[in-house]
Amino acid sequence: MEIVPLGDSALIVRVRDRFEDAPDEALNEVLRTFRRLQDAAIPGVIELVPAYTTVAVFFDPLQIMAAGTEPNELLDWLSERIDAVVAAIGDRGRAEVFPARVVEIPVCYDPEFALDLERVAQHAQMSPNEIIDLHSTAKYRVNCIGFTPGFPYLSGLPKKLATPRHAEPRKKIPAGSVAIGGAQTGIYPQQSPGGWNVIGRTPLRLFDAARKPPVLLRAGDRVRFRVITRAEFESLKR
Repeated sequence: MEIVPLGDSALIVRVRDRFEDAPDEALNEVLRTFRRLQDAAIPGVIELVPAYTTVAVFFDPLQIMAAGTEPNELLDWLSERIDAVVAAIGDRGRAEVFPARVVEIPVCYDPEFALDLERVAQHAQMSPNEIIDLHSTAKYRVNCIGFTPGFPYLSGLPKKLATPRHAEPRKKIPAGSVAIGGAQTGIYPQQSPGGWNVIGRTPLRLFDAARKPPVLLRAGDRVRFRVITRAEFESLKR
């Protein structure tokens, strides 16, 4: 494990060197570290953010100083406590398996929504229907949330579907767009720029500031896509 500063009010806890070699193991270890740090409730820590091989620890320096720490000792004080939490996990903790939610995402692969389906099909040397079948029946896992609020990075994309991102990103990707970027798939929660290959759209809202929690998906969730018609899309969108 490695702990390094991220600016003057955050630390990065690196629990693995690589993600690609064993993605499930890497994510499990990140989630264990994330949840143990949550349970530890270290004074001054205001947010924890899990990613592929790391957990970001954001803190309020004033709160830590209020706990009796000198300004020049903040990082060492916090690093020692993080290190103690992670060290206490032990072998038994590393074998711990956390139950994962299974979330079904309805997706319409209608040509109007599938802006890059033909491009993906050509790259994979498959028909568009074969792309849809393969993409919608695979099992996915949320590795982290990022890029825009609520955007899930999903592993589990069949290797045949891996497609390079566009050399020049689009200025506007519609909200709900389901897309492939390299060896991953993801969903755009809001209209935003993007260079991924759009192959469908979901009527679900992945981010809603008025909802608690505001994000639909979280790291560790299992995701299944369900093919829906255009009529079902319009019905669910209401």
